[in-house]
Amino acid sequence: MTDARPIGVFDSGVGGLTVLREILRRTPDESTLYLGDNARAPYGTRPDHEVLAFSTEALDALVERDVKAIVVACNTSTAVALGPARRRYDLPILGVIRPGAVTAALTTRNRRVGVIATPATIRSRAYFGAIKDENPAVEVYEHATPAFVPMVEAGRLSGPDVEAAVAEALGPLLGERDAGGEFVFPLPPSARIDTLLLGCTHYPLLRSAIASVAGEHIAIVDSATATASALAELLSINGLEAPSEHRRQPTHVQLTTGDVAAFRSIAGRMFGDGFADVQPVEVGRASAAAGPPAVVVTR
Repeated sequence: MTDARPIGVFDSGVGGLTVLREILRRTPDESTLYLGDNARAPYGTRPDHEVLAFSTEALDALVERDVKAIVVACNTSTAVALGPARRRYDLPILGVIRPGAVTAALTTRNRRVGVIATPATIRSRAYFGAIKDENPAVEVYEHATPAFVPMVEAGRLSGPDVEAAVAEALGPLLGERDAGGEFVFPLPPSARIDTLLLGCTHYPLLRSAIASVAGEHIAIVDSATATASALAELLSINGLEAPSEHRRQPTHVQLTTGDVAAFRSIAGRMFGDGFADVQPVEVGRASAAAGPPAVVVTR
């Protein structure tokens, strides 16, 4: 049993391209359809009801284009909207939080993991719960870093100003004092984190600056590789792998609700000329106050 339809990948903006990159490495024969809601990014500073409404509109757009499975490559959407999405659609839907949490729990040596993410993801405590489910003995220290997503969406990925912003954001988690002179996580040096989980798919685009600030003694973990492996297994179990005759010519399309040129610029940095097919798209403007969505069943 095979399925030639594309895999849908959704993110609030360009961050999910880090997951898409790993999906292509892990499953190079599969076609993909990526949708970035750049016009309404960032999601991480929005209230949960807006995140749910916007995520539902974007996922509806992918389902309408007949994808065979969806990867919600946005940590904020995974934290807020994954459960409702799985109830709404009759197709496999994979989030990015649990794969990343499992990797972090397996990576840490001193059982102390720091998590940086958007305010909405931190507020959900989704990573805390997922890491504790994997290993209850791991200590989890969560820290919101709201400045990172706007930098990435603006294409600011390196340079002295970016490194300074990263250092300021990570300072409290890494043991430096905050503006009030207090430690956010008052641990002795021997009890600092040894693993830092990037709890937003935008953050790997800042990986060089983050690694420089964190130092060599801290392992940097993101969910992209683990999510791509989980997707490959999901496709195999459900008989959704691309047929052999289709594997010779996979197609890759990117849709953005925002500026096409800006999206293409960042995609070009990651994929070269291989992702020239970037198209504008409009998604529904659901009311932020709308109630739970009706069930949409697709096959």
